[in-house]
Amino acid sequence: MGTIKTTNIESISGSGTVTMGTSGETFTVPSGVTLSNSGTATGFNNPAFEASLSANQDISDATYTKVEFNTETFDTDGCYDNSTNYRFTPTTAGKYFVYARVQCDAQASANLVQGNAQIYKNGSRVALTQMNFQGNQPENIAANVHNIIDMNGSSDYLEIFGYCDDSSSTPTLRGAADSAWTCFGAYRIGT
Repeated sequence: MGTIKTTNIESISGSGTVTMGTSGETFTVPSGVTLSNSGTATGFNNPAFEASLSANQDISDATYTKVEFNTETFDTDGCYDNSTNYRFTPTTAGKYFVYARVQCDAQASANLVQGNAQIYKNGSRVALTQMNFQGNQPENIAANVHNIIDMNGSSDYLEIFGYCDDSSSTPTLRGAADSAWTCFGAYRIGT
C-alpha cells in the first residue's frame, strides 16, 4: 500500500518484458491522465480490419447476397477471410463496432427500387438498413449499416449481405480498388 514515483521502468537485463499485476487485477488510470505511445501498441481496438470489393459484383435481382469483400485495406490479427468465406472471425472476445457500406447500382437511371445492407452474425441477421424509393427511383445508392456486436473470440463470425431491387434489369454491387464504394470493417471496443 504505497506509492512508487519514477520516470522510467525497464526490464531486468533487457529481457524486453515487464508484467504489471496478475490475472484478475485492475489497473486504474485516473481522470485527466494521458497514455502516450511512441512504439508499437497492441491490443487497443484489436482485432480490427477493413476490406473492400475490388470490382463490381453481379447479383440476382431482389435477392439477399453475401458481399465478397476480397481486398483487405488492413487486418491487424489475420481474422478476416478475403478469399473463401468473406467473413470476420475475431480471436479476442469482446464488443465490436461493425460497419459496412453497400453500393447498389441498377446500371440505368431511375431503376433502383430498393437497396439494403445487412450484418449477419453466425448466419443470422443482427442489423439491417433498408432504403425503399416508392416510385421515386434513383440509379444507385449507398446503404450504410453499423452495430455493436458481442463476439466470443473463437467461433462467432460476421458477414455482410446486400439486396438490390432493380425494376428492369440485373443490379450490381459497385466495387473499386479502394473502399470508396463498398466496404466492411470492424474493431474491438471493449469487453
